[in-house]
Amino acid sequence: MSTYDPSGPEPEGGGKPSFGKQPPQQGGGTPEGAPSDPYGTPPPPGGPGAGGPGAYGGTYGGAPGGQGPYGQGPYGQSPYDQPPAGQGPAGYGTPGGGPVPGMPPLGTWPNRILARLIDYLLVQAVAVLLVLPFASLADRSGSAGSFWLACGLWLVYDGVMLGRDGQTLGKKAMKVRVAMLVDGNTPTQSAAWTRAAVFVLPAVICCAVLWWLIDGLFGVFDKPYRQCIHDKAAKTVVVSTV
Repeated sequence: MSTYDPSGPEPEGGGKPSFGKQPPQQGGGTPEGAPSDPYGTPPPPGGPGAGGPGAYGGTYGGAPGGQGPYGQGPYGQSPYDQPPAGQGPAGYGTPGGGPVPGMPPLGTWPNRILARLIDYLLVQAVAVLLVLPFASLADRSGSAGSFWLACGLWLVYDGVMLGRDGQTLGKKAMKVRVAMLVDGNTPTQSAAWTRAAVFVLPAVICCAVLWWLIDGLFGVFDKPYRQCIHDKAAKTVVVSTV
């Protein structure tokens, strides 16, 4: 039996014996260091980004179309053409349950009308007191002047009060408030003043009683949020506070 002598001549062909090491395969094969698949499972169609199964039961590319679970985007955000759940028009409820999830129910018409009446009497009383001392002897009631002054006072009163917390004194008494339709928050300054201006200015320009009648009836037939014209213009809604 022959033995290998390290100091002797190298075997024919050069190199040292491999002692059982297999020679590299020819013509391809698994590269050295790459994990092998003992079951021969083929890769997902279209490559790793095509949504095929991953090594741990997930997916390489999420849901088909690059979306994540439950209709989310590839990084967890909502689809670009849809607002997040519970926000914006897609999250609106139905009258009686609040226009937006978490918002109180819509204010009832009796409460809204009484709130307007209280505010009107308060503003008109202040206007009469301011105009009466300057009224002519022929018109001691000061009704004409008090109307114009009342419209100016109403514009300022409504805009300031609604921009502060969405409530006038009449609305506080009747447990209703004005809220932004999109999220239920207190009206923005621009929305508050727009709402007040659309309610007052057309009445000053032409036939006050007729304008207020049209404005109010519009809200009666409006569905589903019972918005008057001034609510439509300001994108607001009247809700209950109880």
